[in-house]
Parts: sequence; C-alpha cells; structure tokens
Amino acid sequence: MTAADEKWMKEALAEATAALAEGEIPIGAVIVCRGRIVGKGHNMTERLHDPTAHAEMIAITAATEALGGKYLEDCTLYVTVEPCPMCAGALNWAQIPRIVYGADDPKRGSSLFSPSLFHPRTTVEGGLLADDCRALMLTFFREKR
Repeated sequence: MTAADEKWMKEALAEATAALAEGEIPIGAVIVCRGRIVGKGHNMTERLHDPTAHAEMIAITAATEALGGKYLEDCTLYVTVEPCPMCAGALNWAQIPRIVYGADDPKRGSSLFSPSLFHPRTTVEGGLLADDCRALMLTFFREKR
C-alpha cells in the first residue's frame, strides 16, 4: 500500500469519527476516482432508522451520483472496517475494482463467505491503519456497555 492509500484511509477515519460523534457505529468510507474523492459517508443507521445505511452504501450512492453512472470503474473504496455481506454485494454490483479496509470484522465481515462476495475482478486489501480503525470501534462499544 502507498502513502496515497494512507491519506485516503485517514479521510475514511475522519468519517468514522463523525459517526462516533453522532452516536453511530464508527465506520467511515470514501471512494476515490483518479485522485479525488467522489463519494464519502459514515454509518447513519440510527439517524435514518435504516439498517442498510452503512458507510459503504452512503459512499456508493454519492459516488455513482457524482460520476453519473452505476459502475465505479477506476475507483477505490477506503473503509475503516471490513465490509459486511450486504455491502460486499452492493460493491459487486458497482463493479468497483479495488477495496482497501482497516480493521477486520471477524463476526460479520464478508471474508467469512466463500466464494468471495466481491466482483471477480476486485482486489481486496486489509489492515491499513487497522489499529486506529479498531480503536474507534472499541471506544464506541465500551461506551455502550
């Protein structure tokens, strides 16, 4: 992974921090296309009363609107926590070629499923700034208990 990847993951962490401030599970996502953010989001399931309002879903909607089409070719998704199966399916349909995530999700992550739920041409890389991403999640769940 590159310095640019770290830069974009820090943007996703900023989104996750915003989610934490709103009482949402602190997951943030940004979609980058040709060196610029075209979509971003953080979990909004509580605010919108919508179990599908995950960070990735919000970012996908923003990116497809910005790019004027349903496919996210030439894009990379940066997300602070491994995508869930629902988000993996949406990313499959969007045909995003690259996904970079921070912390693993051993209980609900898409990596629990085989074959992969992502598009066959998608590359998935995990572990970028994983400690920072995990720390936000631990903070949130400690406060809830």
